[in-house]
Amino acid sequence: MGGESKAKRWRVEPDEKVDVTKRDPNDLSGAPGDREATEAATAELLEKIEDLQERLWAENKQSLLVVLQAMDGGGKDGTIKKVFSGVNPQGCRVTAFKEPSPVELAHDFLWRVHQVVPKHGEIAIFNRSHYEDVLIVRVHDIVPKKVWKERYELISNFERTLVAAGTTVVKFFLHISKDEQADRFRKRLEKPTKQWKFRGADLAERKLWDDYQDAYSDAISKTSTDDAPWYVVPADHKWFRDWVVATVLVETLERMDPQFPEPEEDLSSIVVE
Repeated sequence: MGGESKAKRWRVEPDEKVDVTKRDPNDLSGAPGDREATEAATAELLEKIEDLQERLWAENKQSLLVVLQAMDGGGKDGTIKKVFSGVNPQGCRVTAFKEPSPVELAHDFLWRVHQVVPKHGEIAIFNRSHYEDVLIVRVHDIVPKKVWKERYELISNFERTLVAAGTTVVKFFLHISKDEQADRFRKRLEKPTKQWKFRGADLAERKLWDDYQDAYSDAISKTSTDDAPWYVVPADHKWFRDWVVATVLVETLERMDPQFPEPEEDLSSIVVE
């Protein structure tokens, strides 16, 4: 893909030390204009994603894994709904990682993740992911520090294995402020059609905000690689968040450069009557 990368603005380089509390979740720099102009630009990007995904599905030689992580209320669901609105469902699969089942707990922490990585031709989207095993388990002291610290390297090796098998990995941290989270929680409580998304446990997790910011900072710093980069997305404004994610995905898919396959037989003499 020609031209300078716009996505580089939000990309975390390998070995870069990140402190997410120093990143402004309200930053709109880089946008193509005001909200109206940015939403128009996003619509054009979504058309490109639709075309690139069709080529990826038809080519059936490589795949894309999209990891979405955020604090509660950070916009993972909204990002999926907006950015992937035009893709063919046949070639796109979303997995939301909940509390592990007894069967999953009986295996290593990456076992359940490996079951749902994308096949050739697919885009797989993780709504939360294997990173919960260095985030929530750390914040809640579910496993000893020695265990979760060793997982950074295990995760990077796992992602490297996926890349070697033809999967491109791109990871997004949708970064919102504590004030924005509170506002989104209030709106959920006020709107009957959104109340189902609110859990009392969300407020308990909110009290651990600073601990989660530390955990995210370390996880992103230790696992952003050339093969599987992290992007820290300012996400207080949903319209800007969607444009950033779409921008990164278009650049990523264009680098993958999927192509429609040639027909397996000569079609020039075929007549359909």
